[in-house]
Amino acid sequence: MHLAIVVNPTSGKRHGEKISGQAAQRLTDAGHTTIIVQGADAAAARDQLKLAIDGGLDGVLVVGGDGALHGVLDHVADSDLVFGLIPAGTGNDTARSLGIPVKDVDAAVDLVIAGNVRTIDLARADEAYVATVVASGFDSKVNERANEMTWPRGNMRYNIAMVAELREFEPLPFTLVLDGKTIEREAMLVAVGNGPSFGGGLRICEGARMDDGLLDVVVINPVSKPKLLRVFPKLYKGTHVTLPEFERHLVKEVTLTSPGIVAYGDGERLGPLPMTTRIQPGALRVFAPPAGT
Repeated sequence: MHLAIVVNPTSGKRHGEKISGQAAQRLTDAGHTTIIVQGADAAAARDQLKLAIDGGLDGVLVVGGDGALHGVLDHVADSDLVFGLIPAGTGNDTARSLGIPVKDVDAAVDLVIAGNVRTIDLARADEAYVATVVASGFDSKVNERANEMTWPRGNMRYNIAMVAELREFEPLPFTLVLDGKTIEREAMLVAVGNGPSFGGGLRICEGARMDDGLLDVVVINPVSKPKLLRVFPKLYKGTHVTLPEFERHLVKEVTLTSPGIVAYGDGERLGPLPMTTRIQPGALRVFAPPAGT
């Protein structure tokens, strides 16, 4: 196969280039040909990738996390290209959901060499493809705050932003149109999941499957701030689904509206609500273990 390897050099604690070189060597040794796609910024890398695709490729591999994946989805979705993921980010929710090893580069490359291809769905939030979760509410307000901060770096900045946002946060008015049915809620957040988790393992849409042709719409109804802090650790295990404030709907399309709220998808800023998200069944062919393994 002729494969492009798209590199986010800042991924994996700035080891993206080293990881891509390791992957390229393994693939070459296995008889594949590779080209490295790496621009000065995300836009430049996307332009290079488009040129490579136009020149003829069998697949696109991304070295990075969910954000790096998100940046190339519009080039590989609904196409004959096979997508591969060499996890090197901080979140890696897509990799975890698909059973791709997140701490073993060789094992992730072995999935490509083995050639097992699985077809999964994507969410389409307005014009943007999303692999994991479209999030809006408390979590997106935390992201907005964290993006405005210049210090510290990494996950600690997110934690500080979360504490700061919690001090002034109040439940938000949401209007949801679920496959044509309108409901109104005050909620802490609303998440639309193609996959179960976001934010580095927060299983907000526990039970969501990436190949069932449905979106999981999760509403966290109002809780007190002390309870929100107590509940938060439950998200890592998915045990929050037993709480009375948890509400879940399975749909093919949802429109969310809440004044002044911005949505994030795959950890990346999508834009302000209202926003319509639709399921795109079978939109991505990906190197991954068979479902259920």
